[in-house]
Amino acid sequence: MHHFEYRDGVLHAEDIPLDRLAGEIGTPFYCYSAATLRRHYSVFADAFKGQDTLVAFSVKSLSNVAVLSLLAKLGAGADVVSGGELFRALRAGIPGEKIVFSGVGKTRAEMADALKAGICQFNVESEAELIALDEVARSMNVRAPVALRVNPDVAAGSHDKISTGRKTDKFGISWSIAADVYARAATMEGIDVSGVDVHIGSQITDLAPFGSAFSKVAALVSTLRDQGHDIRRLDLGGGLGVPYHHQDATPPPPHPLDYAKVIHETASHLDLQLIFEPGRMIAGNAGILVARVTYLKENEGRHFAILDCGMNDLIRPALYDAWHDIIPVTEPAEGVGTSLIDIVGPVCESTDRFARNRDMPPLKPGDLVAFLTAGAYGAVQGNEYNTRPLAPELLVDGDRHAIIRRRPTYDEMIAREDVPDWV
Repeated sequence: MHHFEYRDGVLHAEDIPLDRLAGEIGTPFYCYSAATLRRHYSVFADAFKGQDTLVAFSVKSLSNVAVLSLLAKLGAGADVVSGGELFRALRAGIPGEKIVFSGVGKTRAEMADALKAGICQFNVESEAELIALDEVARSMNVRAPVALRVNPDVAAGSHDKISTGRKTDKFGISWSIAADVYARAATMEGIDVSGVDVHIGSQITDLAPFGSAFSKVAALVSTLRDQGHDIRRLDLGGGLGVPYHHQDATPPPPHPLDYAKVIHETASHLDLQLIFEPGRMIAGNAGILVARVTYLKENEGRHFAILDCGMNDLIRPALYDAWHDIIPVTEPAEGVGTSLIDIVGPVCESTDRFARNRDMPPLKPGDLVAFLTAGAYGAVQGNEYNTRPLAPELLVDGDRHAIIRRRPTYDEMIAREDVPDWV
C-alpha cells in the first residue's frame, strides 16, 4: 500500500498534487510519504506484537535523517553498515542500544565509535574482524556485544547481485566453521558472545528460503547453547520483498503476518530477543521519483522519451535490470491508446535506460512522470556523475511538505575540490 494516487486527474502525494511540487522545486526530485512510512513500519512491528523484538530499520535503504527521525519516534532502531550511517542514526535520535552494526569491512575507527555509542550488537562477518574488534574493545576496557553472521548456504531466489546467503557470497562466516569461531570468540576478553545473525538476501518474494535458513540457524542456536554459549539474541536480517510491477499477475510478496508465522514455527521455542532489519519493505513504496520529459526522438523506428533524471539519480535499472512502474503525473484520458517506447536519461552511458519497449500513454516534452516504488535504494545510491546535482528529497505529511535534502548548486559541488598552486 502507498499514498500516491490520482485525484482530479493529477497524481498526488497524500494531499499534495505533484505538479505543484514540481513547479516549486524543479525536477527531478524524490518524494516520500510519511503516512506510508508509518503504516509500513507499524504493519511489520505489529506482526510481532507481544514478543521481545527490535525492528532495526536498514539505513542503507533510505538514510535521510528526517526519515530516520520519523521512524525513531515510532520506536524503530537502526541497522547500519558504516560509520557514516551510525552518525546518521544517532543524529536522528536513535539510541545506541537500538543500533546494530553490520557489514563486512568495519574499520577499527568505526568499531571504536560504535563502542562509544553503546550499540546493541556487532554482526561480525569474519575471524579477522573478530580479532580486530577484540583488540579495539580491550584497548577501551569494554566488551563488545557480538553476533556472528553465519552463512547458511541458502539461495534466496532473488537477483544474483542481491543474494547474500550462499557459500560463494562475500558475506558471513562459513557454516562449516561457525561453531569453531564461536568457541574462539568465547576466549576473547573483549568479546561478549550474545547472538547469532543471518541475512540471506534482498527483495525475497518467497517464504521458503526464509524457512530453510531460519530452521538451520535455530538448530545452531540450540547447539551453541549446549556448548555453553549464552545466546540471547537472534538477528534474522531483512530481505522481505515488495511489488515493483504493480500490474503484474504474479502473487504479491508475502505479508509480514505470514513472515511472522514462519519465524514462529522455526524460532519461537528459543526464548530470546529477535532482531529484524527491514528496509525495502518499509521504504520502497513510500517514495517516488518525479522527472520531466525533455525530448522525444526516433532512431530507425525506435522511439525514445529522454527525461531530465538519469542513472545517477536512480541506478537500480542500470545496476540490477530492475523494473519500476513509470506513470504520467497527469492522468491519461479514458480510452487513450498506448505505444512502446524506451525511457532513458541524459547521462552519457548506454546503460542510462530506465525501460525498454515500455507500453506507455502518449508523452510530450514537458510532461511529468513518476517512478513508483523508488523509496528504497533510490536516493541513497544517487551520485554526481556527469557533474549532475543530487536530486532533492521531499517529505509529505498530509497537506504539508518539507525539503529534507536540497539540490546543491554547482558552486557547492565544486567547493569540495582544490586546485594546487603548482598546477
